[in-house]
Amino acid sequence: MLPARPARLCYRLRRHTGRKGERRSLGERDIRLLDGAHQLLKAPLIVVWDRLSTHISKTMKTLVAMAGRDWLTVVLLPGYVPELNPVEGLWAHIKRSPANLAARALSELETLLRRRLKALRYRHSILGGFLAGTGLTLDRPN
Repeated sequence: MLPARPARLCYRLRRHTGRKGERRSLGERDIRLLDGAHQLLKAPLIVVWDRLSTHISKTMKTLVAMAGRDWLTVVLLPGYVPELNPVEGLWAHIKRSPANLAARALSELETLLRRRLKALRYRHSILGGFLAGTGLTLDRPN
């Protein structure tokens, strides 16, 4: 079921250099991304997260429950179910163009990914399709 409002895409690319102790994923310090998305959209957010350790940590639960974040609803997916994760469809779509790319530098690949993600920000029907493909409804849970 598609949401009443058009789907929107807010993203942040992160370069992982392989340095020891460097995060490979978004974590507690990155909750500002959600704050920024809320400011941009001026609407409540429903975030669908997998069960990455930083998503279910005590610190993250505290940050989500903070006063002033009543606009944020977090829904956790079951263990490993990529078919319920709309991001899997997004990445499958994005990976089609660089399939035969032989990037000479990481920055070249980053540029391509940024271009593809930016183009998708304005393709609400495609984004809605990624959400609809999961079969999940996007009603705020009580």
